[in-house]
Amino acid sequence: MTSARKDKQRGDIIVNLPRVFKALNEAADQFGNPFIERNIAGREPFRVLIACLLSLRTKDETTAEAADRLFAVADSPRGILAVPEEEIARLIYPVGFYRRKAATLREVCRLILEEWNGNAPDTMEGLLSLPGVGRKTANLTLSAGFGIPAICVDTHVHRITNRWGMVSAPTPDKTEMELRRVLPKSYWMAINHLLVIYGRNICMPISPKCSQCRLSDLCPRIGVQRSR
Repeated sequence: MTSARKDKQRGDIIVNLPRVFKALNEAADQFGNPFIERNIAGREPFRVLIACLLSLRTKDETTAEAADRLFAVADSPRGILAVPEEEIARLIYPVGFYRRKAATLREVCRLILEEWNGNAPDTMEGLLSLPGVGRKTANLTLSAGFGIPAICVDTHVHRITNRWGMVSAPTPDKTEMELRRVLPKSYWMAINHLLVIYGRNICMPISPKCSQCRLSDLCPRIGVQRSR
């Protein structure tokens, strides 16, 4: 593909955002929503924050089961602080780094009680002040928990938007900043869970299923070496 054609297709994605998001929503209907969107979105922001912390480096199914076990015992900052760290670790096992996360959850709860009147912070700055919270977790808490427009960039969002040429960024944080510039705010809250689904089922890291993609005519396939 010529450089001029790739440049045109980069623009094609932006110009055709309604079509792009229609295809992504149809894929979500086909394949189902990820854990946060399915079970946590729209619920009490503290629960969203805790579920996001549990989900780091952990599969959806494992996160869902661990969150259910923990919230059945304690679902508030004060309640979690009343549970010994070893018991929290037992409840959330086998999420990734479960012992470290048990300590982090207790520290997050302590700070929320002492500095935030028992409520999860509703700003990026406030969330980032908590241990273990990066921009991905903060953005997902803002969007899924508070309904505040935010762009949560995980590995799927980073890979696919760079593959599409919507952005050209070396890291997820830089991808977020570029998306904030080029993506209308009306799409911010939807892009994460839709691209998680698309990235797991169609636009995979290696050998994406381009023959099944309804957006293949718009996509410049930047960085794709092999496809199906």
